[in-house]
Amino acid sequence: MQAFVTGGSGFVGKFLIVELVKRGVEVRALARSDKADAAVRAAGAEPVRGDLDDVEAARAAMAGCDVVYHAAAYTSEHGKLAEHMRPTVEGTRNMLAAAREAKVKRFVHVSTEAVLADGKPIVRADETVPYPAKPAGPYPITKGLAERAVLEAKGDLEVVIIRPRFIWGAGDTSLTPKLIESVKRGKFAWIGGGRFLTSTCHIANVVEGALLAAEKGKSGEIYFLTDGEPVEFREFLTALLAANGVDAGTRSAPRWLVKTVAALTSWMTEPPVTRTAIALVGNEVTVVDAKARRELGYTGKMTREAGLAEIRAAR
Repeated sequence: MQAFVTGGSGFVGKFLIVELVKRGVEVRALARSDKADAAVRAAGAEPVRGDLDDVEAARAAMAGCDVVYHAAAYTSEHGKLAEHMRPTVEGTRNMLAAAREAKVKRFVHVSTEAVLADGKPIVRADETVPYPAKPAGPYPITKGLAERAVLEAKGDLEVVIIRPRFIWGAGDTSLTPKLIESVKRGKFAWIGGGRFLTSTCHIANVVEGALLAAEKGKSGEIYFLTDGEPVEFREFLTALLAANGVDAGTRSAPRWLVKTVAALTSWMTEPPVTRTAIALVGNEVTVVDAKARRELGYTGKMTREAGLAEIRAAR
C-alpha cells in the first residue's frame, strides 16, 4: 500500500503518518518548508516539496498511491475570506485534480463540524443536517465549500469525508496551545458559564476514523467522529487544561457581551474573540457518530480518561 498525505506536518497529519507507517504503508507527504519537511520525515514519510498550489508536484508524488488523505487547510478563526479561500478551497480542488490525474482510487478528506456553524447551538447533529445559510465566519464558509468540492468530484475518484469534532490529545499543536496561551495571558473566560454539552474526538480516534474511511467508507458519504457520548464543555476543558498543568479558572462572561465584543472588534487583525470561536466553543456543539460506527465499524477506542492520562504522562 502507498498513501499520500497533505497537512502531514500538522497535528492530524503527523499522527496519521505514524499510524500508516506502523501498518507497513509507504507514505509520501506534501511539505512546503524545511520545517514541514523535517516534521513529515520524522513521522516516517517521504517529504515531497511543494504546496497546495502545485498540482504537478502532487500528481507526480501521488502516482502509484492507493489513497490520498487531505488534512491540510487554513485553520485560523479570523482573517479575510480570500486568505482562507486559496489554501482551503482552491487547495482542495488542486489536490482532487492531482488525484484524478494520478488515477488514485480513493480520496479521504478531513473536515470538521464547523461546516454547520452559524452561531446557533448544534444539537446532536448527524450527516443529514444541511449547510447553514450564513456560516459564522471564513473558516466555516471555506471548509463547507471544500466539502462541496470533494463531493462534486465523486466519479472515477472515490471520495469520503470525515468530520471529527474538537480534536485533542498529547502532542496537539493546534487548539490546546491556543487555549493555554489564552489562559496564561489572562484572556480566557467561560462563555455563558460553559455549562453546555460538547462532543470531542481524540487524535487517535480521528486517525482510526480516517483509516476506516479509506478502507470501508462509501464514496460520496460523510462521517462524524467523536469520543462517544457528549460531555459538559466546562468539565472537559477544565480537565484538559489541568492535564497540561494549567488552571482554567472560574471567570465567566455573558454570551451577549462576548457577541458584542466580537462584533465591535471584527475589524482587528487579532480580535479578542471571533464569531467562529463563539459558535464552536460558546454554545452546545454535539454531533452523532452512529453512521461511522454502523458503516465503518468505528469504535473510538481512545477514551477521554485514557487520553487525559496520556497527556499527564507526557508532561
